[in-house]
Amino acid sequence: MRDLVEIGMGRTARRTYELDDIDIVPSRRTRSSKEVSTTWQLDAYRFDIPVLTHPTDALVSPSFAIEMGRRGGLGVINGEGLWGRHADVEAKLAELVHLAETDEDPDAPIARLQELHAAPIQANLLAAAVAQVRDAGVTTAVRVSPQNARALTPELIKAGIDLLVIHGTIISAEHVANSGSEPLNLKTFISELDVPVVAGGVSDHRTALHLMRTGAAGVIVGYGSTEGATTTGEVLGIGVPMATAIADAAAARRDYLDETGGRYVHVIADGDIATSGDLAKAIACGADAAVLGAPLAASAEAAGGGWFWPSAAAHPSVPRGALLPVAFGDRPSLDQVLTGPSNDPFGSLNLVGGLRRSMAKSGYSTLKEFQKVGLTVRA
Repeated sequence: MRDLVEIGMGRTARRTYELDDIDIVPSRRTRSSKEVSTTWQLDAYRFDIPVLTHPTDALVSPSFAIEMGRRGGLGVINGEGLWGRHADVEAKLAELVHLAETDEDPDAPIARLQELHAAPIQANLLAAAVAQVRDAGVTTAVRVSPQNARALTPELIKAGIDLLVIHGTIISAEHVANSGSEPLNLKTFISELDVPVVAGGVSDHRTALHLMRTGAAGVIVGYGSTEGATTTGEVLGIGVPMATAIADAAAARRDYLDETGGRYVHVIADGDIATSGDLAKAIACGADAAVLGAPLAASAEAAGGGWFWPSAAAHPSVPRGALLPVAFGDRPSLDQVLTGPSNDPFGSLNLVGGLRRSMAKSGYSTLKEFQKVGLTVRA
């Protein structure tokens, strides 16, 4: 039964929980972390670690997507980002970082980011970025917004993507772009594609179930609330209690599994995951994988040079994010961030290693088994 509380006369609200509100409770035998598997499979594509990248130019260049793929994760290029708009993206990123480091006006970097994103998308540039990743032999994924999915997807399919990610702050099974235009019906749209689709974000059981019924192979839960993002409160007044949202989406997955007689849709958590403990708790709540942004942006291989901003920061009229430094001094390698070794006692490095150890301490050997671990709520 849902826990409803009265917030005023005639107005109730559901009590919900963040990842920080819960703890994992081991209740089985322990095992060696060497006996733990973090592999998972999305449609025909197998991954060694349950990590996707946030689709921002601050993190994912084609070369970074390749490095993520070689380490068993999935790098997602922003199909509406700078790689499809400019031929000299590295120079543009260096300019942004210099502006953030030296300009006294805190709004200047966002204004420049908006200017850079005002340039038109060039299909040949986007195709070249996709080809670079594809030719490296790793799974190629590109993100588009619901507003631009219909226009950009044919070019991406032609370029040879493996996975399409339809990602927005809030997404539904039917997106109305503007009055007089035909809504994007995701069920029809996905059924006509030859590549699997991951769609999101959502925050509740009903919307997650609706997206699963569109034929999506994966559903993203959350709106990417993380360091540098301001979507959750300051701009839209929208928040996602991630522990509750993931559990709700996992329940929708079970309902859809029963409804279809066995079709499994992956739940991918996107928000408030900064440490290995957060990653473990997201999986424990029912996620199959997680989207990471700022933690990966601290790595030496990340495109932003130690700075991070979410993809929503470039919105032309309602930017939802800021350029923030995520690394100081010597930046750790991507290997250190993902699999260690770590000298950080707070869980910001060796993220997958921490997840493996949490699974081992709880006695579980696979991610699906770990979704059944006991949880407690802090008082």
